[in-house]
Amino acid sequence: MLKALEEKGMVKFLSKFDDYPFRIRFEGKEYLVGEGEPTFTVDFKKAIPVSDLLTSTSIALGEAYMNGDIEIEGNLYNALDHFLGQMGKFSTDSVALKKLIHTSTSKKNQAKEVTSHYDIGNDFYKLWLDETMSYSCAYFKNEDDTLYQAQVNKVDYILHKLCLKEGMSLLDIGCGWGFLLIEAAKKYKIKGTGITLSHEQYDEFKRRISAQGLEDYLTVELRDYRDLPSSGKTFDRVVSVGMVEHVGRENYQLFMDSVSKVLKDGGVFLLHFISALKEHPGDAWIKKYIFPGGVVPSLREMIYCAAEDNFHTLDVENLRLHYNRTLLCWEKNYKEHIEEARKMFDEKFLRMWDLYLSACAATFHNGIIDLHQILMTKGINNDLPMVRWY
Repeated sequence: MLKALEEKGMVKFLSKFDDYPFRIRFEGKEYLVGEGEPTFTVDFKKAIPVSDLLTSTSIALGEAYMNGDIEIEGNLYNALDHFLGQMGKFSTDSVALKKLIHTSTSKKNQAKEVTSHYDIGNDFYKLWLDETMSYSCAYFKNEDDTLYQAQVNKVDYILHKLCLKEGMSLLDIGCGWGFLLIEAAKKYKIKGTGITLSHEQYDEFKRRISAQGLEDYLTVELRDYRDLPSSGKTFDRVVSVGMVEHVGRENYQLFMDSVSKVLKDGGVFLLHFISALKEHPGDAWIKKYIFPGGVVPSLREMIYCAAEDNFHTLDVENLRLHYNRTLLCWEKNYKEHIEEARKMFDEKFLRMWDLYLSACAATFHNGIIDLHQILMTKGINNDLPMVRWY
């Protein structure tokens, strides 16, 4: 009787996600949600209690998939693309999940959160990223661009927007494995500094600097952005790609303050970040399993924080569909190397990572999240071109 009640409750809960028709299968019985031909089928091996779905729809469904209690007939991304456009119907008990949703923004805890994601192994990331080891939105200038070419495009695009000149100093906050600074040093002969909290990224970037003979141009440091002002260094240009999502909503202004204190007057700052239309605490499953402490800013709050530090916005560009395509490339690469990944991680992790890549691609496609680049100057700079020179 308990199983029958759980089945009935689960089907009733999921029936509200009826924007696109899909089929629920459980122990030989099938239920159609929505009208028309089903676009996908969800095969439940066991019923999910309604209490779990109400506490966090995201965690309940995500964990069921990770544990193999849910199988998707057909393409996982296509199913999620239809389903995740309805995230407004998800339930989240913010009181019960308070500690998960609102984590400490102390230096110690944020360093722990960053390393939990980025330090799971360079060998793993090399399986499905391209040769540049770029773990952020690519830029597909042409329809037939490969992922590698699109990542080169992205870096070139950013460097053009920064309007670099030989001998300038460039700070990269959240430098990853260093490709952007390496390209800047080679193409513009700038003096670059990268900071990261990831030990794996630090070691690999340091190795790359040495391997390419760029010691006179580039340095990398294990440093928190909050410690930048005390470094005594100032820079002509600052760039940050996919890092501000880790600082926490209460620290957005502190982040901008820190940039302002190390950027010279008239200097150019490019901020590249995943954004949301409105302020939101974030998805519970993503916070629990993928990006602990991660919070996606809204565009308007970053513009507001920038203005408080006398940053003048020159341009704002949305690359949302570029990130959708980037993630689909990563997901394809990941599946092609799944057997190698299986030697590193268990089946639960493998299913989790596939879900992460596919779900993120779907949320970008549905406009649940965006990808913005904001180009700004500290104070007034009348020496930059009057047109979008890039």
